[in-house]
Amino acid sequence: MNIPDKNTVFPLENYDRLCFLKNVIKNPSIVVGDYTYYDDFENINNFEKNVKYLFDFTGDKLIIGKFCMIASDVTFIMNGANHLSESISTYPFAIFGHDWSKAMEGKSYPSKGNTEIGNDVWIGYDATIMPGVKIGDGSIIATKSVVTKDVAPYSIIGGNPAKLIRKRFSDEVIEKLLKISWWHWPIEKITNHVNDLTGTDLSNLT
Repeated sequence: MNIPDKNTVFPLENYDRLCFLKNVIKNPSIVVGDYTYYDDFENINNFEKNVKYLFDFTGDKLIIGKFCMIASDVTFIMNGANHLSESISTYPFAIFGHDWSKAMEGKSYPSKGNTEIGNDVWIGYDATIMPGVKIGDGSIIATKSVVTKDVAPYSIIGGNPAKLIRKRFSDEVIEKLLKISWWHWPIEKITNHVNDLTGTDLSNLT
């Protein structure tokens, strides 16, 4: 078998703007699965620049599954962007220290937890994913969408705020696909089934 090398940075010969993302990530708070790729119009290093407000002290992570497709200018807003919203003022007095240093005693900034992208997810150009959002396996996020809520598996969503356009398959088929979870197969088995995975007949995916 001649299988693409999951550990290479640039899987397409003579093209340096598409990378297998896990091989270029330096921030330990960003976790990426095998074969997920990022395609950028200018420079693949823009990916980490577009993960905004990911601070060590917030403790959240960006977790991306296997075989995802992420287009240029996709932005992830992390929990470090959050301010108090139920208080009289949203201003972060405490971060500036001095006599303001104790402004957050007994309080904490809101956090929605990790941002999690499933497997086989396609995120279109210039989409924005808000903090703590969970995007289910097999979903498609349309260009320029702003995703503020969790996305069920195999959904197509779009808009600002993003809303369900349609499900990719019937509930019955989605249940079967989630049970199959082909992205967890050994890569040799996936390779043997690439024609089936690019088709529409589930019967050979066992």
